[in-house]
Amino acid sequence: MFNTNTKKNILSLAQQHGFALCAFTQPQVDALNQAALDRWVDARMYGDMDYMGEEVRTHRRKNPATMLDDIQTVISLGMPYSPPNHENARPQQGIIASYARGDDYHELMKKKLKALARDLDVLLGQHGQRVYVDTAPVLEHALAAKGGLAWQGKHSLSINRKYGSWFFLAELFTTANIEPDSEATLHCGTCTDCIPACPTGAIVSPYIVDARLCISYLTIEFKGFIPENLRKPMGNRIFGCDDCQTICPWNGKVEIPEVDFLKPREDTFLPELAKLLALDDEGFRQMFRKSAIKRSKRAGLLRNVCIAMGNSGDTDFVPQLLDVLNDDEPLIRGHAVWALKQLANNDDKVRQHIQVLKDNEQNTDVLAEIASFERII
Repeated sequence: MFNTNTKKNILSLAQQHGFALCAFTQPQVDALNQAALDRWVDARMYGDMDYMGEEVRTHRRKNPATMLDDIQTVISLGMPYSPPNHENARPQQGIIASYARGDDYHELMKKKLKALARDLDVLLGQHGQRVYVDTAPVLEHALAAKGGLAWQGKHSLSINRKYGSWFFLAELFTTANIEPDSEATLHCGTCTDCIPACPTGAIVSPYIVDARLCISYLTIEFKGFIPENLRKPMGNRIFGCDDCQTICPWNGKVEIPEVDFLKPREDTFLPELAKLLALDDEGFRQMFRKSAIKRSKRAGLLRNVCIAMGNSGDTDFVPQLLDVLNDDEPLIRGHAVWALKQLANNDDKVRQHIQVLKDNEQNTDVLAEIASFERII
């Protein structure tokens, strides 16, 4: 078994590759976390992410040893990123979750993990290894807690004393037998600030998030028409949500990391909604090249922008919303109708445009939005 001195060398290598946090544990998930996963899956809280409910994937999450033959150790790693600073956002601007303001963390961290794995081959000798960043069936928060890297907060995210919850998790599975670290202890105490802070009530109980209500899920993973009752609470959040983390006392004094490997971009800091709604396919690809925001695709992002415009109270957006009633994407047309209902439902010109759309529309979801518009005029 590799001992403490070797672990210090691994930690040093991890830090060189941008992973400020590093912990070691055995490839096991305790019964408490297994049962919590089963309840979450049984309640179908994963929404349209059907892969989360697949039996094979659930089995693997509960049994990390199935992810690599002869595995001995899971190395949990954490890469800090800059906390949000959008307190002064205007209603005419969109809020993008802090982690998504720079390069796509999946691609960035995967490259750094592979480089770390190569260094470990030199340090430890050749061993079987697998690296994972968020996309594999790995119960990463449970493994991070088991290794002492962080504890799981009541918002379900991992919290570290120094970095709060502003960091990404990744895992390196290895057949090298490395001395495990002690399990993390809980430090949320009686605090439940994150639960009422959720705009849509997605934190249905401590440690349990119903993705179907979560703004991060709705604005990124969900590809359909957002339920009408959840649109107002979204405000001007157009990609992700930081609210449950921002309110957390452990995040109150977290500093911006000396090096933010995600390289936050200026054009993703409170972008003007009008500029975003004007993006065509090529403009979207250019603006969000190498960005996690690509995940929503143009239709998803502009759907979210329409909702933010509808919530803004700013009637200056009406002409631009009328323009996108001709967009090829039903998702954009339908949510533009909703936004116009919020801003100008008694305007004769708007009603005329909606009638023209109705006469030519074939998409049933858009027609349902038009029917809702007509019911209030």
